[in-house]
Amino acid sequence: MNASSARGACPSLQAPMQTGDGLLARILPAGPMKLKALAGLCASARVHGNGTMEISARGSIQVRGLTSASAPPFATAVSALGFEISNGVPVIASPLGDEPSALIDADALARELRQAIAAARLALVPKFSVIVDGGGRLHLDTLNSDIRVRALATADGPLLHVMLAGDGTTASPLGAVARDEVCDAVLRLLALIAAHGPEARAAGVLRRLGIAAFQDAIGSHIVSGLHPPSRLLAEVVGTHCLKDDLYALGIGFALGHTEAGTLRALADIARAHGGSWALPAPDRTLLLGPFKRTTVKTIRDEARRLGFAVDPTDPRRRVVACPGTPACASGLIASREIAADLARDLPLSGDGIALHVSGCAKGCAHPTPTPLTIVGTARGAGIVCCGTARATPSAYADAADLAEEIDRIIETREAVDA
Repeated sequence: MNASSARGACPSLQAPMQTGDGLLARILPAGPMKLKALAGLCASARVHGNGTMEISARGSIQVRGLTSASAPPFATAVSALGFEISNGVPVIASPLGDEPSALIDADALARELRQAIAAARLALVPKFSVIVDGGGRLHLDTLNSDIRVRALATADGPLLHVMLAGDGTTASPLGAVARDEVCDAVLRLLALIAAHGPEARAAGVLRRLGIAAFQDAIGSHIVSGLHPPSRLLAEVVGTHCLKDDLYALGIGFALGHTEAGTLRALADIARAHGGSWALPAPDRTLLLGPFKRTTVKTIRDEARRLGFAVDPTDPRRRVVACPGTPACASGLIASREIAADLARDLPLSGDGIALHVSGCAKGCAHPTPTPLTIVGTARGAGIVCCGTARATPSAYADAADLAEEIDRIIETREAVDA
């Protein structure tokens, strides 16, 4: 087992990445995992790591605080839990792939694609990804990917609309193919991209070759002229209908993380009330199920008691923070304590991440810009508006004075805009 440190590399179970609080292992389950397996994962995170667990923006489980000595036995323990892990090129399926509103079983198609991609043995950059969107309510429009397929309803049954390099709005459309042709189509696209070197991404090859080269690669079976309709923002947090009058409950990890003991407690409660599986989902969420209608409120109340976000409007859903001090050796501020205070004190509403609190300028928890970023510096907490943790702060403040200083900056900007 080797710790991953190369630029552009992604951590995994077998190759955890060095961070300020030790090694971080990332695990992408290839579908729902049994609650007993989730409980076992939590136990292993406490024994071999520092007990901090996260779900990433793309729906992977992250376990922090491993060491070079504890990472191998952790990997062995996780492998023995019996749930399938997506290795190689990440193929991300829309959550609850066969829920009633879905047009196809996204989990089944994702499984076929993983097997086909593994068999093709193509050399692709670690950050390469494929998205399979079953066309249901819990879609994946906000996630960027190199290749995405989305089920569309037609008079002759569902077709799979293929797009390149972007999210559900910005990706470039190629056209649609039949369900039994989509694996071959994706493999042809992957081969075209891989031919440009192991560091190639769809966006770069698309700029170089143009859209026609990708359409030609798919072949004559592509159907053009279909335009995927726009959709409302998908919200995982809440109650979701399943088949046979059963339900799933989606919860959020407040500030993007939880403690292993807390998550295990929730898994045990869910099992005691008839649940059998858990599924990490995008936007730092977790789905639990299946439950009877009369049980959902009990699970939601227990999750709230344990500190999880059970309401989509919970302001903590709009905040992300790294461990910071004292957990992370690189941290210069207590990121998560500050984030919890600001989530309570600031008027955070709307959708998406509004506040990123980073212990240092690396910005590990959220590398893209946010409306407000707090970053640890030698001068204290730096305040960045509409930028990342790497930007130069416009002001600095002690942790106790942050909310007041942020209010002052907002008032000044509003006065200038007026």
